[in-house]
Amino acid sequence: MFAAQTNGGARQVRDHDDDSDDEVLASTLVEALQEDDGDYDDAGSTTGFQVTGDDLQARLAAAATPLEFQAGLPARFASYDNYCSLFHFILNSEGPVDLELPTYYWAWDVIDEFIYQFNSFCTYRHRVARKATSEEEITVLRENPQTWGCYSVLNVLYSLIQRSQMNEQLAAIKRNEDPNEVAGEYGSRPLYRMLGYFSIIGLLRVHCLLGDFTLALKTLDDIELNKKAVFAKVMAAHFTTYYYVGFSYMMMRRYADAIRTFSHILVYVSRTKNFQKNSQFDSVNKKNDQMLALIAICVALCPVRLDDTIHTALREKYGDQFTRMQRGGPEALPIFEELFMSACPKFISPNPPDFDNPESNVDPSQHHLQVFMYDVKNTIFTPVLKSYLKLYTTMDLNKLASFVETDSETLRKQLVVYKQKNRQVRWIEGSLLEGELTHTSDLDFALQGDIVHVSEAKVGRRLVDWYLRNLQRTY
Repeated sequence: MFAAQTNGGARQVRDHDDDSDDEVLASTLVEALQEDDGDYDDAGSTTGFQVTGDDLQARLAAAATPLEFQAGLPARFASYDNYCSLFHFILNSEGPVDLELPTYYWAWDVIDEFIYQFNSFCTYRHRVARKATSEEEITVLRENPQTWGCYSVLNVLYSLIQRSQMNEQLAAIKRNEDPNEVAGEYGSRPLYRMLGYFSIIGLLRVHCLLGDFTLALKTLDDIELNKKAVFAKVMAAHFTTYYYVGFSYMMMRRYADAIRTFSHILVYVSRTKNFQKNSQFDSVNKKNDQMLALIAICVALCPVRLDDTIHTALREKYGDQFTRMQRGGPEALPIFEELFMSACPKFISPNPPDFDNPESNVDPSQHHLQVFMYDVKNTIFTPVLKSYLKLYTTMDLNKLASFVETDSETLRKQLVVYKQKNRQVRWIEGSLLEGELTHTSDLDFALQGDIVHVSEAKVGRRLVDWYLRNLQRTY
């Protein structure tokens, strides 16, 4: 849980085509917020809120305050009740709530903490159900199945988006129209605008935690990932967006897009790390290490040229493991599993656990690990095949089979799988789910009877990068 201001997003990396749409959105949404000269670092401050009643002020401050890691069930239930009261007040009052939003940090922290506590509670409840050691806690949880329920959390996020007409505003901006014309009575207020905008990022996160990666990317149809986007102005939102987009791509077997997404944020961190020596530095470092592990997995499955900064960091952090994954073979499987479990989000189940049959409660993270490893096992032999194919332009199938110590029919199936895995949907423009089917490898081949014809695309060396890197070492 972290939030720190950043300016300019990722200026040094390649943007996604045109930045003008989100620039207009950013200026439109933040314009009303810039006039406040309060302390933006105090995300939980209630200064500037025109409220009546100490109870409402307390709920507004508590909504953005992180819950203690070791909090028990009473504290988790009380926090859920506070969120319900707050969102009921915001969404179901007669007309828009007359509250001034001091900064978009508060809006992001509320959505971020709300989802974090939902995730934490589901993990806690699942652990209690599997261990079955505390009858008192099991009784309380069984009697309150709707507390921190998946439906209620999704309902809040979708309601905030609908109230603010945020999707309609973003779509209007893409059409070069005035978003205020479709904002409505609620969407014209900064409170609803910012809560609605960050609820879209929240939906990306929740759907990814639930394992619906296609729907997770679908939620960002109206948001373009570039340096002008509003989420790029908040470090936590910036990290969260790119982490979950990249992870969703990886689970959809779109490794090239996952690498591109992770590379963007990793390069950004490497170039701004000297400005992040604050209370959030540990959280930034942890998420940075997770994305390095994920990009190591993706590059091992879909070899591409990385930015020198990322490649150096990857070798320093996961040098031996990365080499073994690239080498392939059965001995690499435990490394894939280890890195996946250390870097994946804490998946949750949409349904409450079965307290009467603890052994039937499957760990969601283990389930997604098995699904992912099924694809890895199908491609684990490809590095060996590629190493032999690169030595020839024409090769007999039986000869290649003797090299890899298998029979020709099994090898034929492996070659078909290898060729198919090298064809991936890659994003070009449009929404995140769109893309064109492309060949991602620098090596291609064709089978003609029992003859394998191999063609290799030679990638030119980046002489400028090589020169600058070695010049720096010299001086």
